[in-house]
Amino acid sequence: MDRKSHMDLIGAVALTVFAFHLGFNQVVIKVTSGGFSPVFSAGLRSAGAVLVLLVWMYLRGLRIALPRRAWVGGLLSGLLFALEFTSAFTALDLSTVSRVSVIFYSMPVWLALMAHFLLPGEQLTAGRGVGLALAMAGVALALLDRNSGAASWTGDLLSLLAALCWAGIVLCVRLTPLSEVPPAQQLICQVAVSAPILLLIAPLFGPLMREVEPIHVAGLLFQILAVASFGYLIWFWLMTIYPASSVASFSFLSPVFSVLCGWLILSEEVALSIWAALALVAAGIYLINRKPGRPPST
Repeated sequence: MDRKSHMDLIGAVALTVFAFHLGFNQVVIKVTSGGFSPVFSAGLRSAGAVLVLLVWMYLRGLRIALPRRAWVGGLLSGLLFALEFTSAFTALDLSTVSRVSVIFYSMPVWLALMAHFLLPGEQLTAGRGVGLALAMAGVALALLDRNSGAASWTGDLLSLLAALCWAGIVLCVRLTPLSEVPPAQQLICQVAVSAPILLLIAPLFGPLMREVEPIHVAGLLFQILAVASFGYLIWFWLMTIYPASSVASFSFLSPVFSVLCGWLILSEEVALSIWAALALVAAGIYLINRKPGRPPST
């Protein structure tokens, strides 16, 4: 498809489906942890993604090795990737999908705050500042809600750490020569670095296997194929077709779908404060990513 200057119906539908895909994946991770320990599951996911991506890149005739100038950025992004999913998977094992999702998908908030100081031309405007305040209020509200039986400070803080690592990966790509390599190389670097780290540290978090059933294996395969491999590649593909700001504006849907999936599929009880936190975070993310309107002509 040709590069487009604006979002069209096909793009809007694709991004909405992708946001649901990510939201549903939070439930899949939660279910899969019933058969595999969280960190071991994350390691298997990265290792499986490496194999899938290597085959896909070979068939497409894509270069696999990173240029030497991008090695430092690639290593750093891989380390952050490992820490992000150690934190996120463990958080989902300790807490509910709704709590983790509200905090984890606040990533654009922390990215906007970091970018304000580190990236030229990314300073916060009044509108983005309002969005930042709303989303941070939503995260604070979620953290302060301790009435839920599933509330866990460890899970909440790990969710926040995962969001910060995710934002760090984006900054790493933007600030290092890693930005000069194709998305597929960026992705395989992250999963290739993270896989051995996650698999090596997994025994530190308890038994690797729990009560493995077919649904847990299916969940792991879904994460490998539909998320860590082709899911991320589809995201990168959409970024090459539509304006980045338009693509990013759909990110507010992911926490909404995550909470709804946790509520509908896992029958999680979602407190009113979490719904309110979700609304604040979603509104804030939308304002942060919204493309400023053109001034009226005179």
